[in-house]
Amino acid sequence: MTPGNNGASTPEDDDPFGYLYADGQANGAQPPSGGYGYPNSVNRVRPVGTRQYGQQTFAAQAPPQGAYGQPSAHYAAPETLPGGATTTQSPQPGHGGRGGRGGSRGRGPNTRGLLVGAIAVLAAVVIGIGVAMVSGDDEDGGGSQADSTPTQGQNDTEPSPSASAGDDGGDKAELPAIDAKAMRLDGGAATASDVQGARADGGVYVAGFNKVGAKVTWTVNGVKEAGTYRLYARYGIPGVDANATLVVNGKPGARPLNMENFGGTPKDDWEKGWQTTWANVNLTEGTNTIEVVCNEGNQCNANLDQFWLEEETGA
Repeated sequence: MTPGNNGASTPEDDDPFGYLYADGQANGAQPPSGGYGYPNSVNRVRPVGTRQYGQQTFAAQAPPQGAYGQPSAHYAAPETLPGGATTTQSPQPGHGGRGGRGGSRGRGPNTRGLLVGAIAVLAAVVIGIGVAMVSGDDEDGGGSQADSTPTQGQNDTEPSPSASAGDDGGDKAELPAIDAKAMRLDGGAATASDVQGARADGGVYVAGFNKVGAKVTWTVNGVKEAGTYRLYARYGIPGVDANATLVVNGKPGARPLNMENFGGTPKDDWEKGWQTTWANVNLTEGTNTIEVVCNEGNQCNANLDQFWLEEETGA
């Protein structure tokens, strides 16, 4: 076969590129129909710069002329054309503090909120302390009134025959004190010293008080000011409660002088049964009479040791 002869009897003798040679051209060889020089290929000639997106065809436009970064009135981005692809921009993270232009200003910690919270806590603490102080003052003031009725305590305090209520500087006069044996004794009451533990001089106390009609009388001289005082009495019992009638200036008290077994001492043990009680008494200025009497209904099985006066608390 000769170049350009397309009538070869066999495919392998057919030279599709015969038109490229001089002898083939001389024999009249022609380029085959189709694209890119291949037989039967589809020749789809497209203008340079065109693209197909789906069913729409867009023509690329030349970049706008002018300064870099400046928009051109003749340029249109593909996404702005009908059917164009939609593009998205990823948000850029903001920059804290005082960033450059376009950046967001950073925010520091919420110090104002912290300050307000701290002030609120401090105010609550101050209010709580104020309420506690006011409540404490009310409680203290509730017990400052003198009680004219006798009330008993359980403290076995040390008596002082020369006890003074003026320990704060001597502004107040000394208050009287006395050993029970120095009182006037009536109705079978008598002195004794068999039981150890009495604090009166020589350990002498008043016994025989356990019968109706027994009485000790104390004439109190030198009261400088009328008012309510505390009468303290030291007594001894055999582990059993006792009491007696208290008479001040001829007037019996509303309640008896309580001589209970406050210390819980053993029964029948007189030596361990020494204890102290007290009662409020209203005295006048000058001389007063205090009597401790065993009347009907009293439990008078007790020994009497000492008596003394003190200022009533809060008086």
